[in-house]
Amino acid sequence: MINLRNLGWSCGSYETGQENAITDIPGVKVGNKTIIEGEGALVPGEGPIRTGVTMILPHSGNVFKEKVPAGVFIANGYGKATCISQILETGVIETPIAITNTLNVGLVFNALISHAISENPEIGVKTGSVAPIVTECFDGYLNDIQGRHVKEEHVFEAIAQAKSSSIKQGNIGAGTGMQVFELKSGVGTASRVVPNARIGNDDVYHIGALVTPNFGRFRDFNFYGTEMASILDRKQYLPKADDEWVAKLGGGSIIVIIATDLPLNSRQLNRLAHRGALGIARTGSILSHTSGDFVLAFSTQNKVVHGKKSPFLNGRLLNEFNPLLSDVYRITIDLVQEAIYNAMLAAETMVGRDNNIRVSLDLADLPNPPSI
Repeated sequence: MINLRNLGWSCGSYETGQENAITDIPGVKVGNKTIIEGEGALVPGEGPIRTGVTMILPHSGNVFKEKVPAGVFIANGYGKATCISQILETGVIETPIAITNTLNVGLVFNALISHAISENPEIGVKTGSVAPIVTECFDGYLNDIQGRHVKEEHVFEAIAQAKSSSIKQGNIGAGTGMQVFELKSGVGTASRVVPNARIGNDDVYHIGALVTPNFGRFRDFNFYGTEMASILDRKQYLPKADDEWVAKLGGGSIIVIIATDLPLNSRQLNRLAHRGALGIARTGSILSHTSGDFVLAFSTQNKVVHGKKSPFLNGRLLNEFNPLLSDVYRITIDLVQEAIYNAMLAAETMVGRDNNIRVSLDLADLPNPPSI
């Protein structure tokens, strides 16, 4: 699989995790369900289909019963993500996190409720409700988005197949119908090891991100300071005259999921999520007026047990007055930038509904990496 590191590039000087993926954080799993069917003219509600769902599991246990601390930053709020207000209010996530297409949010939300009830039949009966986290990007340029083709069984399948290694990138899951800078996009991921010298002992911590970039115009694409529109052949990458469509699509969106095993509380994770937006900006995004740019961050440490009645919680937290925090911020910016590039590099050219096409980035068109 092609990624930034294969090509001799890197983002920042920090060491990557073993697989350079969000699943380098112990316990985190990712599952995808990809749906590709049909070709040719759009028949609304029937196809062609170029969509899917991506599930991020914060840990391998029951997330409702062991909630994880979480934070969120809405860089631009033209989106349909669910239960963000509850993250901001309570500071926890209590379901797997879903990414899908815009019009499929309701069905995926319903599927996550069903999944939570199947694991916790007391929901709504002997305890409170559940807050499923469903995020989205618009894939209607390539996909019959009216068809809402991601069903409950697809969500269940993505959760059941979630794994902690060998994570695929590119045209998979929620990334199937995505585009970025009017080029083909997909799912991308990256990770870093927190520098041990700052910690002062043998503890090893990680930060990782998974993204579905779906934003920007051709002219915005920036690759390590190179304005790519100045060196790319527009006719090669935009073979179909679709300026009218681009105007309708507006700014697009991106979902960024950041995970860490550092002991951070919700307020600290909110701060971490803010830095994720800087990684998006490095690639050329202007956070357009009609863009839904959502960054969610969670920690696998200091889980909150559902229903526990003790008035106090025990746990260790990162000291914000230690220089380590600035490393954490730099790492987050670097890995979000890298994950976006990885989503582009792993993606393959796709023809979708009405023969709309999004061309993948030709590796030969990239600048040469800097010599070391």
